[in-house]
Amino acid sequence: MADQLTIAVDFDGTCVTHEYPYLGQDIGAAPVLRELANAGYRLILNTMRSGKLEREAEDWFKRNNIPLWAVNCNPEQKKWTKSPKVYAELYIDDSNLGIPLTTNEKSTRPYVDWVRVRELLVKEGYL
Repeated sequence: MADQLTIAVDFDGTCVTHEYPYLGQDIGAAPVLRELANAGYRLILNTMRSGKLEREAEDWFKRNNIPLWAVNCNPEQKKWTKSPKVYAELYIDDSNLGIPLTTNEKSTRPYVDWVRVRELLVKEGYL
């Protein structure tokens, strides 16, 4: 069990290809995120999307049966800080230094390579 560790997950370029403000294409994030949730991790959607666009991202998680613990906040951190920055033990974001990226002929920007991310999660003992 993950002992309630928290993972903040970006959306555009991380869960789907970059097509903001539209929903991007599938890049293989859903099975890995479900596996993390099933292992006991609390997932936070950590996105710049807001309003209707944020709800579309939340709906993507629902359609893919991935439970979110929170969206754009860590409810527990309000007990010890007023900072708006989302606190998590792990961040998965296409802009993170060292995150494995890939691309294809249809994408204009690189996006997260979830096959390699899963390999890293296994190697580091998260899965």
